Amino acid sequence: MPKSTPHLPRTTSAFKRMSLAAFCLFACAGCATLPDAGREMEEPHTQVVEFEGARGPVSASRGEAIIDKLQAKSGDIDILQKHLAMEQAINVDSPLVLGNKLVLLQDGPATYRAMFAAMRAAKDHIHLETYIFGDDDIGRQFADLLLERQAAGVQVNLIYDSVGCLNTPKEFFERLRTGGIQVLEFNPVNPLAGNKKEWLLNNRDHRKLLVVDGRMAFIGGINISESYSSGSTTRPARKKGQSAIGWRDTHLQIEGPVVAEFQKLFLDTWSKQKGPPLAGKDHFPKLDKQGDDIVRAIGSASDDPHSLIYLTLLSAIDNAERRVYITNAYFVPDPQLLKSLIDAAKRGVDVKLVLPSHTDSWVVFHAGRSHYSELLRAGVKIYERRGAVMHSKTASIDGVWSTIGSTNLDWRSFLHNDEINAAILGRDFARQMDAMFAKDLAESDAIVHERWERRSPLLRLKEWAARLAEYWL
Repeated sequence: MPKSTPHLPRTTSAFKRMSLAAFCLFACAGCATLPDAGREMEEPHTQVVEFEGARGPVSASRGEAIIDKLQAKSGDIDILQKHLAMEQAINVDSPLVLGNKLVLLQDGPATYRAMFAAMRAAKDHIHLETYIFGDDDIGRQFADLLLERQAAGVQVNLIYDSVGCLNTPKEFFERLRTGGIQVLEFNPVNPLAGNKKEWLLNNRDHRKLLVVDGRMAFIGGINISESYSSGSTTRPARKKGQSAIGWRDTHLQIEGPVVAEFQKLFLDTWSKQKGPPLAGKDHFPKLDKQGDDIVRAIGSASDDPHSLIYLTLLSAIDNAERRVYITNAYFVPDPQLLKSLIDAAKRGVDVKLVLPSHTDSWVVFHAGRSHYSELLRAGVKIYERRGAVMHSKTASIDGVWSTIGSTNLDWRSFLHNDEINAAILGRDFARQMDAMFAKDLAESDAIVHERWERRSPLLRLKEWAARLAEYWL
């Protein structure tokens, strides 16, 4: 999610400009707080691990057999059991679902190809939820295909974020509505445009979710924007509104019973935002086993008592025994996350972070860098990705626990945004994640503690200034 204030086109009304100013003032009206992770995670390993499959909850005896099989396959009995129990304790309302097939998608081109193929094959409905939906070449390709499928009898329902799409003309979405697509603006910038009593402008929908026919889902960090069209391996020609370098991002294609959980998250947002009644489509078809991956769908919203994604990640880091590999676009850690990373490194865990060297927000960039010294002193290894804008949000821990989603490691994602992630248990998928991480590592420059401490006074001043505003970023 680009963090800088969007550049407004010349045709933008004065109202939009005033609304953006109000955004900043509104944000300062009150401070939400992160949950006390230590209290929330007390005795996290006492519950029995429960699974769900294509036909509902799995019996205790079959669950034990599944764990035995996983342990035999992984070779890390205690580590796997610990992470399974951690998942069960933190996410009691979101099941660990068996029988899924996952495809790891790296960068925009591969992701868009897979999404276009899925939407062209849609027969019943398409649900799309996105932060940015640009009026550019990629955005128009999406719009044209969605209109084509709607005309063919496939009901398309779209949720887009009002702030994320400030640069997208209203006419763009009006064309979709005219074509029969149900379009819902999340928390409109205009306080008179929404159907909710509260004007929660600071709450943004940062999710990137596509559900096709209730059978296939896509989640990750990739918005619908020309910025992602070149990927991270090529240098695109400079176009108006497009970065001179590619974007490095990660998405996930999912088939199997867990798709129903992602469908529920879309429908819940539609309901909370007072969207119009949805057409009577088959939103929850019978889902059979498609593969062997164990997946948990985790959604967080600003009105939740605490962020399950935040607590799950902290618990996974706190329980790590061997390694913690993280890539993230916007790294502005709160004290609890900072402590978890430092404590893990101090107990001998190999903690590696791949972060951006290029960014669309210098404030976020330098706020994150202001924490480097403390992390490096503790033994955390930090790398900055060169040659691309790092926008990926992934983690792989101990070779058995992985996550991909929309969540950045900053206050905004954990407190103010609606986010969505998948947590995956199992060594086979973690191997793919670790291989992807190794490729990013090879394209990154290490931040060496001794050299870092010799950085210029100007950089230190930027870090100090950015640090003052990190809660609001």
